Amino acid sequence: MDRHVQAFLEMLSAERGAARNTLAAYRGDLEDFAVHARARGLGPAEAGPELVQSYLRGLSAAGFSARTAARRLSALRQFFRFLAREGVRADDPTELTESPRLPASLPKALSEAEIEALIAGAATLPGRRGPLAVALVELLYVSGLRVSELVALQAGALRADAPLVAVLGKGNKERLVPVSTRAREAALAARGAPDPRRPSRWLFPSRAAGGHITRQAVGIVMKDAAIAAGIDPDRVSPHVLRHSFATHLLGRGADLRSLQLLLGHADIATTQIYTKVLEERLRKLVEEHHPLAAG
Repeated sequence: MDRHVQAFLEMLSAERGAARNTLAAYRGDLEDFAVHARARGLGPAEAGPELVQSYLRGLSAAGFSARTAARRLSALRQFFRFLAREGVRADDPTELTESPRLPASLPKALSEAEIEALIAGAATLPGRRGPLAVALVELLYVSGLRVSELVALQAGALRADAPLVAVLGKGNKERLVPVSTRAREAALAARGAPDPRRPSRWLFPSRAAGGHITRQAVGIVMKDAAIAAGIDPDRVSPHVLRHSFATHLLGRGADLRSLQLLLGHADIATTQIYTKVLEERLRKLVEEHHPLAAG
């Protein structure tokens, strides 16, 4: 193995505590690049921008995915930055290299039946966690809120006379989001009667530093509700409920512009990823049920 690659791997192990599998992945990526470099009469530490580019083109020509190429480029970036810090070389040949474009990943939404099961599972959690879990699931799914927006809801955000709640989203942009009566009642039931001795400005108060429930705590409640519902907890998170909200609305005929406003996306291009979800679902529907699809 090249001595500079070996030194880099030792640094990852000693300074960053990299796991064995992580070290093996870096070793494999860098050794593959070293083979490419040696075929051109150079060591991996001597590579220039042209050699990096030719390596990436070779990966593409060999049929490797953009995700694999991006991972290997990331390994090279870290390797050459390490060499620069150690004074082995003065430049980083990957500095101006653009990462391969990755295909947009499809949101992994729960089915409508799984959402109902999740709410039922949440209700079975013991003590005050049950009503809290129900409220969190209901609000996230019915509104499509980001978890950061949910935890920051004010105590008076949900009113019996108002089916909308004002949400402060990214970039301090305010938007109005519809909230169902069922979700509003669940949230108010979870909060209970305010304690006059310890008034709180938050809808979901907590003893955490910010005074409200944390994003991490919401995530834990989601996992507990999933386990109670018999759903793989790795498939459930606040972000998955936001994806489910958008996917189900689009599947039932909502237009992209309305969905963009509800989700608080600054650019409709971000919202358009959900059309890919619908296209994938329709493709599978045809493959599974059309009499000529197998042919």
